Amino acid sequence: MPQLNPSPWFAILVFSWLVFLTVLPPKVMAHTFPNDPSPQSTEKPKTESWTWPWH
Repeated sequence: MPQLNPSPWFAILVFSWLVFLTVLPPKVMAHTFPNDPSPQSTEKPKTESWTWPWH
Protein backbone atom coordinates (compact mmCIF):
# COMPACT_ATOMS: atom_id res chain seq x y z
CA MET A 1 0.00 0.00 0.00
CA PRO A 2 1.84 3.11 -1.19
CA GLN A 3 -0.06 5.59 0.98
CA LEU A 4 1.70 4.19 4.06
CA ASN A 5 5.07 5.32 2.73
CA PRO A 6 5.20 9.10 3.44
CA SER A 7 8.37 9.75 1.51
CA PRO A 8 6.98 10.54 -1.99
CA TRP A 9 3.82 12.21 -0.69
CA PHE A 10 5.70 14.54 1.62
CA ALA A 11 7.99 15.59 -1.25
CA ILE A 12 4.95 16.24 -3.44
CA LEU A 13 3.35 18.27 -0.66
CA VAL A 14 6.46 20.39 -0.11
CA PHE A 15 7.00 20.93 -3.83
CA SER A 16 3.39 21.93 -4.42
CA TRP A 17 3.52 24.44 -1.54
CA LEU A 18 6.73 25.90 -2.91
CA VAL A 19 5.08 26.34 -6.30
CA PHE A 20 2.02 27.95 -4.74
CA LEU A 21 4.11 30.28 -2.59
CA THR A 22 6.24 31.43 -5.52
CA VAL A 23 3.47 31.82 -8.11
CA LEU A 24 0.43 33.08 -6.23
CA PRO A 25 1.66 35.96 -4.01
CA PRO A 26 2.93 38.14 -6.90
CA LYS A 27 -0.38 37.62 -8.71
CA VAL A 28 -2.38 38.54 -5.63
CA MET A 29 -0.23 41.57 -4.79
CA ALA A 30 -0.42 42.87 -8.37
CA HIS A 31 -4.22 43.03 -8.19
CA THR A 32 -5.58 46.55 -8.48
CA PHE A 33 -9.10 47.71 -7.91
CA PRO A 34 -10.78 49.28 -10.95
CA ASN A 35 -12.24 52.20 -9.00
CA ASP A 36 -10.12 53.64 -6.21
CA PRO A 37 -12.23 55.38 -3.57
CA SER A 38 -11.73 59.10 -3.29
CA PRO A 39 -11.04 60.51 0.17
CA GLN A 40 -13.98 62.26 1.77
CA SER A 41 -13.79 65.64 3.41
CA THR A 42 -13.49 65.79 7.17
CA GLU A 43 -16.29 68.37 7.49
CA LYS A 44 -19.52 67.11 8.94
CA PRO A 45 -22.58 67.90 6.86
CA LYS A 46 -24.99 70.33 8.46
CA THR A 47 -28.15 68.58 9.51
CA GLU A 48 -31.34 70.35 10.44
CA SER A 49 -34.08 68.92 12.56
CA TRP A 50 -37.31 68.05 10.85
CA THR A 51 -40.55 69.78 11.56
CA TRP A 52 -43.12 67.03 11.81
CA PRO A 53 -46.57 68.23 10.70
CA TRP A 54 -48.51 65.85 12.97
CA HIS A 55 -47.08 67.11 16.26
